[in-house]
Amino acid sequence: MTTATKNIIKKLETLPEVMVNEVEDFIDFLKAKHSKNFSNSIEENRKIVEEPKSLYGAAKGLFIIPKDFNEPLDDLKDYM
Repeated sequence: MTTATKNIIKKLETLPEVMVNEVEDFIDFLKAKHSKNFSNSIEENRKIVEEPKSLYGAAKGLFIIPKDFNEPLDDLKDYM
């Protein structure tokens, strides 16, 4: 076992479980990134053209217009 591997194991032992899971995911990512299959899948994904999703109605329910929206403001009564 190399010194780097021993150091990594020591550091892993001090991490909380959630962070160990992230490290595991990152290792899987690095393996995929450097494999031949990964580069082929990127080229295939570039060929696939996805239709953009419509944003119509995306803000529905995020805000409410008050019923008195069109009523004159009390602060401007002097000018009317």
